Amino acid sequence: MRFAFGKIPPEILEKIVFKHLGVKRKEVAVGPSLGVDCAVIDVGESSIVVSTDPITGALERIGWLAVNINANDIATFGVHPSFFASCMLLPEKTSEKTIENLCAQMDEAAKKLEISIIGGHCEITPGLTHPIIVGCIVGITKRGHYVTSRGAEPGNKLILTKTVGIEGTAILANDMEAQLRGKVDNELLSNAKSFFESISVVKEALLAFETGGVTAMHDPTEGGVAGGIHELADASNVGVKIFEEKLPVAEETLEICRFFQIDPLQLISSGALLIATKKQYAAKILEKLRKNGIKASIIGETLDNPKKRILVRKDGFETELVRPRSDHLWLALGKRA
Repeated sequence: MRFAFGKIPPEILEKIVFKHLGVKRKEVAVGPSLGVDCAVIDVGESSIVVSTDPITGALERIGWLAVNINANDIATFGVHPSFFASCMLLPEKTSEKTIENLCAQMDEAAKKLEISIIGGHCEITPGLTHPIIVGCIVGITKRGHYVTSRGAEPGNKLILTKTVGIEGTAILANDMEAQLRGKVDNELLSNAKSFFESISVVKEALLAFETGGVTAMHDPTEGGVAGGIHELADASNVGVKIFEEKLPVAEETLEICRFFQIDPLQLISSGALLIATKKQYAAKILEKLRKNGIKASIIGETLDNPKKRILVRKDGFETELVRPRSDHLWLALGKRA
């Protein structure tokens, strides 16, 4: 079996990865499972939330992304990220300036989120064509005071913050600028390059959790919003009904996706946040987010039948919500000149 770029398919995780997890320890309150991006370790009166993620597809701002993407995972548990460690794998002929640039980006992102960088590893690695940063991040909360992606219940409302495909739009606008220049509007391209500034979901995740009624949260990374919805539904064992007309897509994302002939719903979407909430709390959460300058929309609801994953098209026609085989970022990056 030949795998596509990006995440290993869910069936392989269940068949192989989740069957090789070392010894079981009583302190592990949340371990590996589909759609769950963090582990939780209970120690005394505290719960320690831990996550790890690599940055592999981007060239620009990868230090910034490494901190923010990992921080987002912790925040989806309703917990503030506090400690970050990185493993930097660098290609041959990497300059001192490149190392300084990567470290400065991580430093800037960490200071903005009040995160301490506590260590890591840095090496020149044979065979690489571009730097890869793998991050590990930790947050600490009162024991049991968190939410996971496994808690969504049938009849919940699904909220999406900001817009579809934020990270993918930023990566393509920066890394594929040569192909896009002259093909899309210059102002639009410039705006798209700045989408990196919207990558963090820490603020909105904590605001939503504090408001109450949140049953599950998940940040749609690889596989985009479509993949993120499936992951949340997998984790919670629920179905979903999503309304296409409610999905917010920025003009910048639409134009760049048209150029590369890719689907915005399957484009890596760090910067957006999926929130499942009890129906009576949905309006309160939307109001709280909007008062804090964060756009958010109700895009659908969860269903009893976990096999039902429905997308209602703008014309009212119901179809199956696509489950991405591979993030469409890889399709676009494959068209590098």
